Amino acid sequence: MNLQDLFNIDSQNMHQVLKNFPEQIKEAVEIGKDAKIYSKSYKPDSIIILGMGGSAIGGDLLSSFIQSSPDTNVVSIKVNRNYNINQIIGDSALIIASSYSGNTEETISAFESARKQTNNLLCITTGGNLLSLAQKYNLPVIKIPSGYQPRCALAYSFFPLLYVLIRLNLFSINAEKKIEKAIEETIEKITRLSEIYSVPDDNNIAFSTAKKIVNSIPIIYSSTERLDSVNLRWRDQINENSKNLCYGSLLPEMNHNEINAFTHPNDLIQRLSIIYLKDKDDHPRISDRFDALSDLMEGKVNIQLSFSGNGEFFLTRMFELIYLGDWVSYYLAIENKIDPTPIPVINYLKERLSS
Repeated sequence: MNLQDLFNIDSQNMHQVLKNFPEQIKEAVEIGKDAKIYSKSYKPDSIIILGMGGSAIGGDLLSSFIQSSPDTNVVSIKVNRNYNINQIIGDSALIIASSYSGNTEETISAFESARKQTNNLLCITTGGNLLSLAQKYNLPVIKIPSGYQPRCALAYSFFPLLYVLIRLNLFSINAEKKIEKAIEETIEKITRLSEIYSVPDDNNIAFSTAKKIVNSIPIIYSSTERLDSVNLRWRDQINENSKNLCYGSLLPEMNHNEINAFTHPNDLIQRLSIIYLKDKDDHPRISDRFDALSDLMEGKVNIQLSFSGNGEFFLTRMFELIYLGDWVSYYLAIENKIDPTPIPVINYLKERLSS
């Protein structure tokens, strides 16, 4: 396969968007550093991020990152994927409405619900209704570049949020220095991987993985405490880009129920592929469970693959796995002979609900 073969299917050049992801990270970091937000005198004790789909995943990743950062001042992060906020918002809570288009109906509805309880709101968007509402109520806004599919704008939905936390003094000085080093390492690693993953040959693990799992239903397994959001990202990208069913579960919970299900229907089980996402700092017993699970799946499923990042910092390892999954979903779309960018079923649903 050559690049022209890709472009015959990839009509909107998602290939270039993925290849340019390192530059998107750099720009997103600068946006986060320069954004006008609350002063450092305001310190939230909890953060609720309102969002859906590609706009929400940045919040999920931020939550995973915070849980892995021992030098963080105590703050809980929750992602709200709903029309309402069904909880009491405390006086020190910060609500962040994230909608790439600015017109996500669930996010707008939740934003209005939150406004009934607090004025501690921050918006991140390219424009649309959310920007208009933020201007109406004189709320701080982080403006991000337009022109992307929301799922392709991941750096813009993550790094500015990370810098919100940094600028609100939610990390120790030592942690801030580590984050800056982690970002440098992440950009360096992703830049290097961009050159590898953008070439469709057998030296490219993303390309070869897609060829292995084509005509299968991937199931993604990872630990709950570190890679749950990366697991979700892989599933979402394969669903949207590849137009391919993909599911996932988390360890150790799946060891207490789902593990018992790989018996029926046998013809379907033969069509499954299992992908394990691991981190070097997973709990030792989680590592043991991965090994046992892999042994148990031998003879039940035909394809088992395992991936992990190798960066020094968790932030880097997280984005190494994300970037791999994004490219796997891209090449799986090509293998499925379907354009990765259009989402006609989602667009149809939006049109139907708006009528």
